[in-house]
Amino acid sequence: MARASGKVILLGAHAVVYGVPAIAAGIERGAEARASAAHEASLVIAGRTVRADDEVDLARAFRALLAVLGAGAVRVEARSDLPLGAGLGSSAAIAVAVARAVCEHANLDEALVPEAALAFERIFHGNPSGIDTAAAQLGGCLWYTRVGGAQPIRLARSQELVVAIAGPSASTKSMDEAVARQRAQSPEVFQKSLAGIEALVKNARLALEAGDLRALGRLFDLNQMLLSGLLVSNEAIENACAVARSAGALGAKLTGAGGGGAVIALCE
Repeated sequence: MARASGKVILLGAHAVVYGVPAIAAGIERGAEARASAAHEASLVIAGRTVRADDEVDLARAFRALLAVLGAGAVRVEARSDLPLGAGLGSSAAIAVAVARAVCEHANLDEALVPEAALAFERIFHGNPSGIDTAAAQLGGCLWYTRVGGAQPIRLARSQELVVAIAGPSASTKSMDEAVARQRAQSPEVFQKSLAGIEALVKNARLALEAGDLRALGRLFDLNQMLLSGLLVSNEAIENACAVARSAGALGAKLTGAGGGGAVIALCE
């Protein structure tokens, strides 16, 4: 049985697509998959079965994953205990778990897993940064850039996060496209936002390595302000963040694409 982690993005969501560093962390919930020999390639998930040659997105994603691995006919059964579309990396966890299961079954090199999982993700998300699949595969707390990939961050102390679903989720692809439109319409303003987020991410790494939770909480709140300026927040997310702060959270922000879905709050 192959397994992969879900994820939260602590800081740097959306900006990571444009080359800015981001910090992500694997979470306990995730996905698992099992592969077995078959006469035709198929994927079973949530009671739904698709063949690799079907013309639906899930089948296209599975087909793309198998193509990278160079795998033949295989039946993969997968399950996820993450809510879909909430910004917690459900599709990335499924992609990594499925790729790992196929590699285990066919005795393939697991070094192929990252690219296979990204091929799966591109069908659903268009231009994924790779941070979700990196967190799904590696777990732990990670510093990530599109060019340099993932590096582990050594935490000075354990971090307690509360994760809540603030409201109905929005499509990651649609939120990414909305941010891209802002970039095209106001490139100078957009670049200033990216520069601001990059500064917050770099300071957050220092706070994590020093164990300074209060500083990290303030950086959460500042990152949320900049994400609001990119119009990826909404009333449900802002309300959830306000509730968390009023209950004693050191900081709170959306995680993932925004437009709904999950909020994370940092606790003592």
